[in-house]
Amino acid sequence: MNASDIRNTFLEFFRSKNHTIVPSAPIVVKNDPTLLFTNAGMNQFKDIFLGNEKAESLRVADTQKCLRVSGKHNDLEEVGYDTYHHTMFEMLGNWSFGDYFKKEAIEWAWELLTKVYKIDKDRLYITVFGGDEHDKLDPDHESYQYWKNLVSEERILFGSKKDNFWEMGDTGPCGPCSEIHADIRSENDRIALPGSELVNRDHPEVIEIWNLVFIEFNRQSNGQLANLPARHVDTGMGFERLCAVLQGKKSNYETDVFQPLIVALANLSHCEYGTDERKDIAMRVIADHLRAVSFAIADGQLPSNNGAGYVIRRILRRAVRYGYTFLGFHEPFVHKLVTHLAVMMENNFPEIRSQLPLVSKVIQEEEASFLRTLSQGIKRFESFTEQHVGANKIDGQFAFELFDTYGFPIDLTMLMAKEKGFEVDMDGFNRGLEEQKNRSRKAAEVAQGDWINVHDDVEKTIFTGYTSLNEEVRIVRYRVVETKKGKHTEIVLDKTPFYAESGGQVGDTGVLHNEIEHIKILNTIKENNLIIHIADAVPSKPESLFLARVDMIKRESTANNHSATHLMHAALREVLGSHVEQKGSLVDSERLRFDFSHFGKMTADELKLVEKIVNNRIRENISSHVHDEVSLDVAISEMGAMALFGEKYSEKVRVVTFDDNFSVELCGGTHVTHTGRIGNFKIISEGAIAAGIRRIEAITGEKADDFVNKQLDQLSNIREIIGGTGDLVKSVLHLSEQNNQLIKQLEQLESEKTLRMASELSALSIQVGDIDVVSQEIQIKPELMKNLANQLRILKPSHAILLATRDIDKISLCLAFSDDLITKNDFDASALIRELAKEINGGGGGQKHLATAGGKSPAGLETVFNLFMSKMKYKAMNG
Repeated sequence: MNASDIRNTFLEFFRSKNHTIVPSAPIVVKNDPTLLFTNAGMNQFKDIFLGNEKAESLRVADTQKCLRVSGKHNDLEEVGYDTYHHTMFEMLGNWSFGDYFKKEAIEWAWELLTKVYKIDKDRLYITVFGGDEHDKLDPDHESYQYWKNLVSEERILFGSKKDNFWEMGDTGPCGPCSEIHADIRSENDRIALPGSELVNRDHPEVIEIWNLVFIEFNRQSNGQLANLPARHVDTGMGFERLCAVLQGKKSNYETDVFQPLIVALANLSHCEYGTDERKDIAMRVIADHLRAVSFAIADGQLPSNNGAGYVIRRILRRAVRYGYTFLGFHEPFVHKLVTHLAVMMENNFPEIRSQLPLVSKVIQEEEASFLRTLSQGIKRFESFTEQHVGANKIDGQFAFELFDTYGFPIDLTMLMAKEKGFEVDMDGFNRGLEEQKNRSRKAAEVAQGDWINVHDDVEKTIFTGYTSLNEEVRIVRYRVVETKKGKHTEIVLDKTPFYAESGGQVGDTGVLHNEIEHIKILNTIKENNLIIHIADAVPSKPESLFLARVDMIKRESTANNHSATHLMHAALREVLGSHVEQKGSLVDSERLRFDFSHFGKMTADELKLVEKIVNNRIRENISSHVHDEVSLDVAISEMGAMALFGEKYSEKVRVVTFDDNFSVELCGGTHVTHTGRIGNFKIISEGAIAAGIRRIEAITGEKADDFVNKQLDQLSNIREIIGGTGDLVKSVLHLSEQNNQLIKQLEQLESEKTLRMASELSALSIQVGDIDVVSQEIQIKPELMKNLANQLRILKPSHAILLATRDIDKISLCLAFSDDLITKNDFDASALIRELAKEINGGGGGQKHLATAGGKSPAGLETVFNLFMSKMKYKAMNG
């Protein structure tokens, strides 16, 4: 079987068992603050397990894109070095939500593996939960009995809580699990040592392929277990590992999941896979990381410096670094492999093919940027080793700086150090790494209390905010949450007019009140599908009825901006082309921000045309039409609504239209009833935020009017200052030309002054042995002092110059040496300036011939000059 057949066979098997086949959720998580990425198949069903949502189907199966590179589930460092860990991988899974349980899950797993896939039964081992005294849990004898009907007892092993008890997190649904392991060793190895002795021992050829989780408990914040009202099944099978077993391979990377990528990479690098272990590891790392990065970008996550974007950037940089170090790639290369990936995945995951230009461009730009950073880091490393000739150790903090600032993995630093005869202070590096982790951990610390249930008869919050901004409500549950910023209360209501932040639109604010208390709602968010109201106080009588009232002014302004975003999206496609797709948005009461795919800067004429189209549509006062509970297929194929990659849509969707032939979008946000309510639309900025991604910011209504009036006021003031009633642009250009001429004259005067000062200072030099030393405090702008020092150092040979100038309470230093002192006497301005700067409580750096420093302690200046002179005397005497 090829990979595609294996995947489809799994789905068809569970379709025959009356499972609904659902699409993979996006790899990037949108509404769950506990996750950056989908890291398990169960993520999209989390609310069902938590009891926040009722399952539409009691039996479900799918193949889920997963990413494991951070937090508890982090396989990054194993990737490429072993044969079966990956960053991005597919998880095949089947679920039961309160329907079948252990018996069926076990029997069907065995049927699929041994009768459909025809895996040799003698190569499979089973583990079941062995119990835990602390949690007062007995061994899972029930699962053991079911397995015993299918497998000989010597192949069934009891496992520890670590291996055979699955938990969602510190709190939440959990339960025992039963794992299926495959022994893919040679016959001789299997005869020599039974596979049962290698299960869960990290043996690369005795691997877990399927985990059957039986969710029946809820872990409370006090650590105790409580029975769930319904029992669920959650299974996950590693697709890549399954392919290796079925295709008779010892490594996932030898299957057709990865081989086309590795072959393409081998051709690009002119290296043959399988001949050099270091190069093989590099190829495996790159093939794996390409998949992770490409799918993340296609799902809407661009590389950046924080959050999920930083993780994606790290993965890509790791791939580039392996190519740079081991395969000789000094130019961008990863992006050239995206086409191969698109072809391989298009039947099951068409998003890469659909967004091929964007994904390739983003990766190429990121590669080019990092290669420049890598080059800078290597120069920094070379400078460090040059300054520490004779030493044998790379400082741990410096190694951490390379890792943190320049993206150097520690193994690259160790490799470079070894080539120069250095070792790396790993203790110091690990201290820096641990400090960084502690900072991140503390920044993310959140203490959540248990939910306090007030009314148990409500299954799901009903949102009434499309038609009402006031609603009589009951509190269903609440909890107190403590973060670094302070405490707040999270409240769930039976129904709510408050819109929860999603789809780019910010959450509503307002109040929750009755005759007893007045609670401010600071924000409304959505965690998975649970609407949570962030409140400033704990309700004193939560069982009371409350009036929920949304801030009407903010809601209306937000609706104006959201509707204007739809109009602008349609106008952009009309002006720039149908390749324009939304890649992110933010809509609040102040402005709208819209990110979209486009490969060039928009011209002034294009921006004006977009503005004109939107304002014309506003003046037409088009009615909005909202279609609720529309089939997703009908919305896309018949109504022409645009579905965004990276979004998870239900089978029933909401469609918002402004003229069926102009703007038709899937959207859950709030909108105006007629476009005329928007008033005025004005674009205030347009620019790039990443390769192939542009961002427009715009304002509407009174904000747009105020902006235009302010611009007109500024023009009026400029006209008054310039004087006259002629062409304002010509007048400003004339002033600019005059200013440029004056600047050139000033620069000429300063240059002449510098030359005169250089001659005067040279005449004041002191002969120290063979060295002419200039050591003076002068009155000059700090930015001109560097030019002056450079003039002095080339004026004549054997010149050593130290200049200082004061600016209120700040001291600026400039140190320079003529070239002969550097070559003959090994003078180094960069090293010496750092030593001198300590005396004025400062720091600095530069190059061997010229360096600068600044400090905040003028009292130390005399010591600086004395120390400099003593250094020159020592050099003169000792050569």
